[in-house]
Amino acid sequence: MRTGEGACPDALGPAGRRERSEVLGMGGTTGPAAGGQRAARLRGVAADVFGWDNLRPEQLTAMEWVLDGSDALVVMPTGSGKSAVFQVPGLLLDGPVVVVSPLLALQRDQIAGLPGGERSPGAVAVNSDLASSEERSAWKRVSEGSARFLYLAPEQLAKDEVVERLAELRPALFVVDEAQCVSSWGHDFRPDYLRLEQAVRRVGRPPLLALTATAAPPVREEIAERLGMNRPRLLVTGFDRPNIRLEVRRFQDDNERRHAVVERAAAEPKPGLLYAGTRKDTEYYARELASLGLAAEAYHAGLSAAERTRVHRAFQSGGADVIVATSAFGMGIDKEDVRYVLHAALPGSLDAYYQQIGRCGRDGRPADAVLYYRPEDTGMQTFFAARTTGRRALTVVADAVHDHQDDPADLAELRQDTGLSRPRVTAAVNLLEEAGTVATGDEGEVRPAPDTPPGEAAEKAARTAEAHRRTDRTRVAMARAYAEETGCRRYFLLGYFGEVYEPPCDNCDRCEAEDVTGTQGPAEAQRAVHPTAARYPVGTQVRHGQWGGGTVLSEDGDRITVLFDQAGYRTLSLETLAGRNDLFEVVRRPGPDDDPR
Repeated sequence: MRTGEGACPDALGPAGRRERSEVLGMGGTTGPAAGGQRAARLRGVAADVFGWDNLRPEQLTAMEWVLDGSDALVVMPTGSGKSAVFQVPGLLLDGPVVVVSPLLALQRDQIAGLPGGERSPGAVAVNSDLASSEERSAWKRVSEGSARFLYLAPEQLAKDEVVERLAELRPALFVVDEAQCVSSWGHDFRPDYLRLEQAVRRVGRPPLLALTATAAPPVREEIAERLGMNRPRLLVTGFDRPNIRLEVRRFQDDNERRHAVVERAAAEPKPGLLYAGTRKDTEYYARELASLGLAAEAYHAGLSAAERTRVHRAFQSGGADVIVATSAFGMGIDKEDVRYVLHAALPGSLDAYYQQIGRCGRDGRPADAVLYYRPEDTGMQTFFAARTTGRRALTVVADAVHDHQDDPADLAELRQDTGLSRPRVTAAVNLLEEAGTVATGDEGEVRPAPDTPPGEAAEKAARTAEAHRRTDRTRVAMARAYAEETGCRRYFLLGYFGEVYEPPCDNCDRCEAEDVTGTQGPAEAQRAVHPTAARYPVGTQVRHGQWGGGTVLSEDGDRITVLFDQAGYRTLSLETLAGRNDLFEVVRRPGPDDDPR
């Protein structure tokens, strides 16, 4: 029996553990929409057009929300069929469906995966790779109705002519795929994603559907806020992928680590993915594996577009045994039989790590996720985390905005005035807007805030950028903490995303090596030993005297992990917190209808 895009054949995980899901209304509406007739129509389209004999309950619930015209945020693990949530109801809506997707390769894959023949829903992508005649043909197909789905990169929506054409088409649904890119917490943050709220307004404000695999509770709130979602309904399924074995190997000597990585990548069943920290390292590992007779390919942003496409296709078709890549590879990859994901160095965050390891084992069979770690890795990741928009760019853009206060300029005009690249101008305007010193109008014009001189605007934006840098450094620290964890790794990893999990998982190197239940769970036992933990269940909103407001993500023995709005991830000792209401207070505890993850 085929199901809507999911790698697992039914609602049970590979180990027989039923997937947990929460169906919530962020704006106060709870529960799935009723309507057997509507569900029957959706199942009929799924079967007749896509050949899916069954839909998972959570998929069907989200599809009904789409038909209702509700804004919705859907968080599902990689490989669980998120695309089906808009593909099936999209054929029942009265108008085209706009899908914002960050990568051209991802767009091509989703279009290629749609059914052909007479029942084909039709889909086109408009991007910079198209010739003028191809672009005209794509727009014509959408306007005539022969193409129901229109795929765009967020950068396309920065163009006035694209937004104006979309407004004429009157989209019935606006989908934001890989929605973690909207969030400044997200590892795949893209500046143009922050401009999507304005684009949605300009095209007539159709219902919004945001899809992501990696979003802890604070990230979900930020996605909804930055997209301007209207009382969005929220569906969250469990993050756990129990068939993926988690392992960390620690090294002091880099040569020993390199040898161990090559040895493991060569010995494991294929195909596999190997993530390296630099472009140079991707090429090194690809050469070493090729010398052993493997079909190994390097992939990074420095390759030509044609070469990246060739490598991508080789991986999808089974022509490559191992892809050695930087983080530039893999978003949206839908390949079921990847048997391992190795990391040759510490990732920049657990957000990135979770999404990357989620690319293996989508068929439900056992798969391995192994991190090869040296403490020195932290220095490089901290360096990368420190990169952000500079004060000079902020000053130049703030000056340009204020020069146009009587005749506001859009992003294209600001690029011309400043001579800066499109990404730098977009990032600078985003920071200025986040700092409250500029605002974007309905036509895309950028206006300065009243009584805020350019110098003050740039200074406030620089402080906002520094807050982002501090947060990024704490995310590196959390990745290192995972690498050095002595208890159940699954417990730690899921706790990072705010999901309650009771160890042992029996499928990580730590649980296999020793009994971890004495120090990490169950939760009730922890609270008996550390009664202070009962005051801070997962989801509790708190306030710290120095770091401000935050949300409790996990409990771990004698400590809790909190994601603070301005200070990032912090791990706090329960013993230190005991009796310190002057330092740390509870603002709101989670209620019975709140999302526990």
